Amino acid sequence: MGVLAAFAVPHPPLLIPGVGDANKQSVHKTQTAFEEVAARSAALKPETLVIFSPHAALYADCFALSSGFDAQGDFGSFGAPGAAYCARYDEEFIASLAALLAKRGIPCASQGAAPGANDTTLDHGTMVPLHFFGAAAGDEGGAGGDVKIVRIGLSALSYELHRQLGRAVAEVAETLGRSVVVVASGDLSHKLSKSGPYGFAPEGPILDEQICAALAQGSVADLMAIDERLADSGAECGLRSFIMMGGAIEQLDYSAELLSYEGPFGVGYAVASYVVAPEGLSLSASTGVNTEAELAGYAEAELASSERTFKEASLPARLARQALQCFFEEGGRRPDLDTPTIKGFLEHCQHNPRTEVEYNELKGRRAGVFVSLHERGELRGCIGTIAPTRESVLAEIIQNAVSAAREDPRFLPLRAEELANLTVKVDVLGQAQPVADRMDLDAQRYGVIVSLGYRRGLLLPALDGVDTPEEQITIALSKAGIRKSESYKLERFEVVRYI
Repeated sequence: MGVLAAFAVPHPPLLIPGVGDANKQSVHKTQTAFEEVAARSAALKPETLVIFSPHAALYADCFALSSGFDAQGDFGSFGAPGAAYCARYDEEFIASLAALLAKRGIPCASQGAAPGANDTTLDHGTMVPLHFFGAAAGDEGGAGGDVKIVRIGLSALSYELHRQLGRAVAEVAETLGRSVVVVASGDLSHKLSKSGPYGFAPEGPILDEQICAALAQGSVADLMAIDERLADSGAECGLRSFIMMGGAIEQLDYSAELLSYEGPFGVGYAVASYVVAPEGLSLSASTGVNTEAELAGYAEAELASSERTFKEASLPARLARQALQCFFEEGGRRPDLDTPTIKGFLEHCQHNPRTEVEYNELKGRRAGVFVSLHERGELRGCIGTIAPTRESVLAEIIQNAVSAAREDPRFLPLRAEELANLTVKVDVLGQAQPVADRMDLDAQRYGVIVSLGYRRGLLLPALDGVDTPEEQITIALSKAGIRKSESYKLERFEVVRYI
C-alpha cells in the first residue's frame, strides 16, 4: 500500500482521437511512451490516481484540491466533443490530505473552502492522462474501473511547498493504506521553435535539457535547482507538477527511467517512469533517491529567496561550480584535476555525447580564463589570468573559480551556504592583438588590455554599464594604475563566454 509508482506525462490534446488527426505522427514517440506508462500503472492495480495538473483550478497563494463526488469533461473546445471523460473523486483521501496540509500550515482550498473548490469540470491536463490510464485499465472514458482520482492544481508558491505537498500525498496514502499511482501532468518549454505558437527563446532548449536530465535521474533536488527565471523565460507549465511528484516519491526506493522526449510544434513533451521497489521505504542514494541532507540545501535556499541560480548548462561553468563545492566539502583544500570528485565529473563529460566535444577541445588547450560569480544579479567575485598558468583550460578554470570565491580583495570570502544562490560564468580568452586604431575596438565584442611596464589592466567585453571602448579603456587604466596621459600599450582580445 502507499505510492506504488509515479509518472511524468505531457498533456497535448493532439494525443486524443479526433483532435488534429492529420498531425498524429508528430507525437508518435510521446504516444508510445504514454501507452507504456499507462500499462505499467494498470499492472499495479491502483485504487487511486493522484493527478497534479497545471490546468486544474489555480491560485497564487494556495493549492486547489478539487472536491465533490465526481467530475466530467470533453474535448469539444478542441473539435472533438465525442471524446468525453468522467471520474469519481476519492473524497476520503482529499479530506485527509486537506487536514494534513492545514496541520502543517500549507495553504489549500478544498471542500468548499474557496470558490471553485467543488470542481466538477475536468481540465485537459487531467483528461489526457485519463484517456491513456483508463484505456489501459479497460475503462475508455474514466480512470479505470473502480479507480478514483485526486486532482490537485499548482500554485505560485515556492518550489519547496510544492515538494512538501507531494510528501503529504505519500503520507496520506500510507496512513489510509491506499494503493496510489501519482501522475504529474505537464509540458516542458513552449518556446522551442520560431514556427511554434509561442515563438522561440534561447532559454527553451536549455530548460528542457535540465528538466529531462532531472527526470532521467529521478531527482527532485535537480528539479528544484532549476532557476525560476529560466523556467519563466522558457515558458514551461509542468515543472511544479514534477516537483510535487518528486516529493511524493523522494523517500521511496524506485527505478527512474526517461522513456521519451520530443519537441514538435515548439513545445517539449517528456514521459518518465518511477516504479517503486516492493520493499518500500528506503533513503539510500541508489536509483536516483534523494537523501534528506541533499535536499536540505535547496529547501533552505528556496525559503530564503525566490531567486534561484541557473544550473549551468556548459561544461566550464559546471566545472567551476564543482570546484567550489569540492573546496568547501574538503575543508578549504583547493581541488585540482586529480581530485576524485573533479576527476569523476570530467570522465563523465568525456563520455557524454553532449559534452565530449567541449571536453576534448578544452583539455588540450591553454588560455587565460576569468571566472565571475554573481549572487542575485550582483557581482560576488571575479578573478582571472590574462595568459595561461596551468596545463589546460580545465585546470585554469578550477584554480580561478576558487580564487574568485576566496581571493577577490573587493569582497569577503564566499561562504558555503552562498553556493545555492550563485550564478557562475566562465570567460576563456583568445589571443591578445595589438590595437593601432581605436576604431578597431568594440565594447561588446572585444575586451581590452592596457599595459605599461609591469602595470597591466584588463576589462572583459559585454559588461553591463560599459557601452563604449573609451569607457573600457578608462576602467582598465584605473585598474592598472596608469594615467591617460602616459604612453601605454593597448591590446584587444575576444572571449568565449560559458554560462
